[in-house]
Amino acid sequence: MNAPLLKVDDLHITLQGDGATFNAVENVSFEIGRGEAFGLVGESGCGKSITALAVMGLLRRPLGLGEGRIVLDGEEIQNASAARLRELRGSRIGMIFQEPMTALNPLSPVGRQIAEMFVLHQNASWNEAMDRAEEALRQVRVPSPERRIKDFPHQLSGGMRQRVMIAIALACRPDLLIADEPTTALDVTVQAEIIDLMAELCAAKGTAILMISHDLGLVANMCRRVAVMYAGRIVESQGAEAIFATPRHPYTKGLVDSLPRLGERSRRGRQRLREISGVVPSIAAYPSGCRFNPRCSSATDICRATPPDVTALGSGLVRCHHHE
Repeated sequence: MNAPLLKVDDLHITLQGDGATFNAVENVSFEIGRGEAFGLVGESGCGKSITALAVMGLLRRPLGLGEGRIVLDGEEIQNASAARLRELRGSRIGMIFQEPMTALNPLSPVGRQIAEMFVLHQNASWNEAMDRAEEALRQVRVPSPERRIKDFPHQLSGGMRQRVMIAIALACRPDLLIADEPTTALDVTVQAEIIDLMAELCAAKGTAILMISHDLGLVANMCRRVAVMYAGRIVESQGAEAIFATPRHPYTKGLVDSLPRLGERSRRGRQRLREISGVVPSIAAYPSGCRFNPRCSSATDICRATPPDVTALGSGLVRCHHHE
């Protein structure tokens, strides 16, 4: 079996606050193969984005790395120097951030922001880099790229800004692309275009994808394997088809059941979408036992008292006392 491109092993991320240290993320482990699309899903506040920032080496106080290893292509990078991390970002790992309007520099034309990747990581001259930036915009299907490279972010639509982010992230053909909620605030039609574009470009470049989203349907449509995260822990990991067909954790089942289904109204009449009651607990107030137990209709005394162990599910896992 080939070694994974990215291996996250027993990752812990700490949060300093009110004179105490809290575990924002605990025992998170997953692997991504070369060219593979892997999904990480869960509600806002469950730890998905800070896990991605840890992989990028972008955690800032009050967040910090605790135990665990992050291995990229055989190299441990969790304690790499700032200089080494700058080398890796852009050249080996690219990232599409949640909100392109805040991720892009509002004072710099988008063409220059793309060109900077070629200058920093491939020692290109600025003239050559600007030519390559124009071609990068053409690859992400921005119309009139020779004109758009001079535009500032505020002159572009949300969908166009997201395409610029993809062009920056993939400019130097990285081995891994981290896409953190890449379709946030985009309408459904543009969402589909962005996802198709990412998949097409990554397939052409052989780039692996870590897809982070709260939308299980979107992730399962793009990824071969999916991990479900809740309150700082991965509670289930399976193949995308198995996640939909046989979810084993109550939280995963709740996410799947909350998805709208075509034809449901014609078969059953008008019905409310199902929902998961309650909210994700704060980092400083995780419940004892299973962290999902206050919201779980199947919770028993053992769920409220004892954290569940990890149980293997073929090539996946589940963290639930009653997964059977």
